[in-house]
Amino acid sequence: MDKKKIIYQLDTPYSATSWPSVTLEDQDTILELLCTLLGPLGQFRSEYVQASRGKRDKKRKRKSPTMPSKDLSPPPAPELKSYVDVGLTTVTRHLQEMAIKAQSVKSDMEDKSPSQDAANPSYSVIFVARSGHPNALNVHLPQMVAVASKSDPQQPPIRLVGLSKSCRDRLSESLGIPRVSCVGLRDQAPNSKALVEFVRQHVPAVEIRWLEEARQAKHRGTNINAIETFVGSKKQHNHKSRGS
Repeated sequence: MDKKKIIYQLDTPYSATSWPSVTLEDQDTILELLCTLLGPLGQFRSEYVQASRGKRDKKRKRKSPTMPSKDLSPPPAPELKSYVDVGLTTVTRHLQEMAIKAQSVKSDMEDKSPSQDAANPSYSVIFVARSGHPNALNVHLPQMVAVASKSDPQQPPIRLVGLSKSCRDRLSESLGIPRVSCVGLRDQAPNSKALVEFVRQHVPAVEIRWLEEARQAKHRGTNINAIETFVGSKKQHNHKSRGS
């Protein structure tokens, strides 16, 4: 006969932050709008930005005789370039700056109309090409996005859009960059109104309940889960043989 056994577990909410859900149909629409928006950046990069070929190419250029270059200055980059951040490191760094700003906004509650920094606008949407399994490289993003959204309470919360891993190729092609896994779109980006409005209508904001509870500064008792399980006959027999 199996013997009952109770296992105790401590429940913690800090690692239970989930990504906002996006349907496949909405994901396709978002990807199409995003690639259309980023297309001019990739076209400019392919026509006027020379791709780096590493240190060997630089050494080759030093040894080769210098040819007189024609005075053909490239046109200015599209205005959208200053509103788009590419790369997980760049996006994370800006989220950290916004999180620090959120703390200062909280401490100065008398200022009821915090002014947004025009030279360094916040994000409206962050797009991440990720797999369905948890990834240590981007697992911090939901919590950071939730905290950074508090930097300007008058603005809508930052939306975090998780795209499937197969979308990386489309993003790379649109931007003219070999690998793209994370793109941050800042507020008031040119020609981004349709994309931002669609995302805000179809993708919910990141919710972290324990963060709001922590702001209330109320004591909460430890939540202990008691799980009842059974010990099989083999395990009981092994315990008896070890005891003898």
